Amino acid sequence: MLYIVATPIGNLEDMTYRGVRILKEADYIFAEDTRVTKKLLNHFEIENIVYRYDEHTKGHQVDNIINLLLEGKDIALVTDAGTPCISDPGYEVVDAALNKDIKVVPVAGVSALTAAASVAGISMKRIAFEGFLPKKKGRQTLLKELAKEERVVVLYESPHRILKTVKEVNEYFGDRYVIIIREITKMYEEIIRGKTSEIIERLEANPIKGEIVLLIKEEEITKKREKVNKYARD
Repeated sequence: MLYIVATPIGNLEDMTYRGVRILKEADYIFAEDTRVTKKLLNHFEIENIVYRYDEHTKGHQVDNIINLLLEGKDIALVTDAGTPCISDPGYEVVDAALNKDIKVVPVAGVSALTAAASVAGISMKRIAFEGFLPKKKGRQTLLKELAKEERVVVLYESPHRILKTVKEVNEYFGDRYVIIIREITKMYEEIIRGKTSEIIERLEANPIKGEIVLLIKEEEITKKREKVNKYARD
C-alpha cells in the first residue's frame, strides 16, 4: 500500500497521530529531502530508513517504488513540508501505482495552500493554483495569462523573489488587491494585505523572510458584468 503522508509546514505540533503511526509502520519511507525528513523522524522517534524521491531521482525511483509495492511492501511518501503531490513530482508515483491497481491512501494533514486560504479573509470558492512561477523561461507569458483569470490566483514564492513578483503582478494585473501570508504556523507568522502598490512600498522599506503564499484577488469582473447587463436592460 502507498501512503501519501502530510507533514508539518513549520510547527511540529501539526503532525497527526495517524501520520506518526503510518511512518513508524511503513516498510520504506521516500522523501523529497532525506535530511529534512530525518529531523522530523528523529523528533517523533521514528527509526525507519529514508530514501530520496524528488525531481532528480524520480526517473528510477518510480520503478523501484512500484516493484516494492507489488512485493507487498507498505511505503510512505512525504515531501519537505505539507501535503505531497501538490507542488512536487509525487503525483507521478501515485499515477504509476494506480495504473497497477495498487491501493493509494491519503494521510491528510497540513497544506500551505489551504492554511493560507483559511486566513486570507477573501472568498476562496474559486481559485487558480499555480505553485511556484517559472524563474525565467515562460514567466512573462504565464503572468499575462494569469492576469486574465476570473478566479483568485494562488502562488508559492520565496523571500528572495517576492518583491519582484509583486512588481510583476502590479505590471501585468494592475494595482490588484493581494495577500501575502508568510511563515505559516511558525513564530513569525504574518498576514500582509493591500493593493500591489502599497505592498511594493512596504516590501522595499521592510524586506520579509520565510516561505510565502501569495494570493491575488480576482478583479471585480462579475460586478462589472452585472452593471453592463443592467444598462442593457434599461
